[in-house]
Amino acid sequence: MHPALSVILFTTLSGAGYGLLALLGVMAPLDLLPPERGFAFAALGLALGAVTIGLLSSTLHLGRPERAIRAFSQWRSSWLSREGVASVATYLPAGVFGIGWVFYGRTDGVLGLCGVFAAAGAVITVFCTAMIYRSLKPIQRWHNRWVVPNYLALSLATGLLWLVLLLHAFGRPNRVVAALTLLSLVLAAALKLSYWRFIDGSASASTAGTATGLGGLGEVRLFEAPHTSENYLQKEMGFVIARKHAAKLRRIAMLAAFALPFLLTLVAFLAPGVPALVAAAVAAPLATVGVVVERWLFFAEAKHTVTLYYGATHA
Repeated sequence: MHPALSVILFTTLSGAGYGLLALLGVMAPLDLLPPERGFAFAALGLALGAVTIGLLSSTLHLGRPERAIRAFSQWRSSWLSREGVASVATYLPAGVFGIGWVFYGRTDGVLGLCGVFAAAGAVITVFCTAMIYRSLKPIQRWHNRWVVPNYLALSLATGLLWLVLLLHAFGRPNRVVAALTLLSLVLAAALKLSYWRFIDGSASASTAGTATGLGGLGEVRLFEAPHTSENYLQKEMGFVIARKHAAKLRRIAMLAAFALPFLLTLVAFLAPGVPALVAAAVAAPLATVGVVVERWLFFAEAKHTVTLYYGATHA
């Protein structure tokens, strides 16, 4: 599949934003975060800002962005529509929770409950985003059990990294949060490696023979190209990345998104003062860049069944 920058930015930014929002919505009512209004403003501003920029960037991928509102009506059958409904619905409890925390310094009672609702909405939205791809049967590299856990784990890991940075920036380091971040990075890396192992060791059951219905007559091969020039399907769904380039980008993704942020977070966990702040300030942006690379690969390595009609032997 052709990697669209707008969708890559959307899944990266909204994933980190929703991960951070979910953590804030659960931890603040439990008094596990600094009560200062300045911290609340910065944390919620970062979370909702990333979510909003991500959602807006996703509309750039639409052929008719002005008709995006119509997608909300198909929530009974479309994961894309459910994602849209969940993302918009999450703003309401998040807004009430934010007003209470930022302007009144309160996260208890109904305000705290709104935080929990916002956290639930954030998790549901990320789940719906993952299910958009998980539900696509023609793309075997998406239609598997590893996609949803990967999306959720990456959202949690990046959200925690940004939370660690915020805590250090406000002089309130939290070793429990840092420890959870280290564990989340290990989990996310393990799930990503498992996903790559799965797609490397499996292929779609569809072949040129099953796609055309002629497999019973023998091996089916393309006799002549159906077009004299590349068409839309070939550009969008027939994107091919060389194996050596994919391997190199995987290593970059593992280093930038998981390995180096783990080491930097370990420094922030063990070291005091400025070194911890610097380590956290490098870890969160670096992991975000690593996730961008990982997302690019997620699309570039996907193969659509339609490519079988254009000469591919397997999808």
